[in-house]
Amino acid sequence: MANDTKERILEAALLMFSQNGYAGTNIRELSASLGLVKSGVYKHFESKEAIWNALLDQMIAYYAEHFGSPEHLPPVPDSPEGLVTLTMQMVNFTVHDEKIVMTRKVLTLEQFRDDRARDLATKHFLTGLTEMFTHIFSGMMDKGSLRRDDPAMLAFAYTAPISALIHLCDREPEKTDEAMAQVEAFSRYYIKTYGVTDNA
Repeated sequence: MANDTKERILEAALLMFSQNGYAGTNIRELSASLGLVKSGVYKHFESKEAIWNALLDQMIAYYAEHFGSPEHLPPVPDSPEGLVTLTMQMVNFTVHDEKIVMTRKVLTLEQFRDDRARDLATKHFLTGLTEMFTHIFSGMMDKGSLRRDDPAMLAFAYTAPISALIHLCDREPEKTDEAMAQVEAFSRYYIKTYGVTDNA
């Protein structure tokens, strides 16, 4: 029961932080949204900062489990077409998973206030994606399905525009379908340029 309440507090905090930012969220409103008094929140977390840090820990674990991490890398596709499929699966998840969307909004809002949020934003919006696709592209080169080149540079060139389109979905949700179509078109353009097929 205590763990259930703790989880509910973190879920409500994620929602409020993503909408109002850290400074715009207070414990009184957070507790009221859960039907609790302030002391009911403080029973589980000693401060708003403690809630914030627990939420960041949860974000890290959730990303690692559902999206990937250096310890949990996605499988290397067997073909250029497999890269398109993998990319669309990953982008579809990150654009439509509610918790990931709210996490991205929180990191965007708080990256200039909090060092941990800044580091996580850099990792999830830039370096983590580049590292993940460096691994994927290196593996595809080894399998002979991607032209041999610098995998880190190819990964950077691949992930930067896709990341920009994901952020467009956050800013203007009505453009999500258009952005997803652009991601797929870009991925296909990319494999047309760098992919190696059996017939090549």
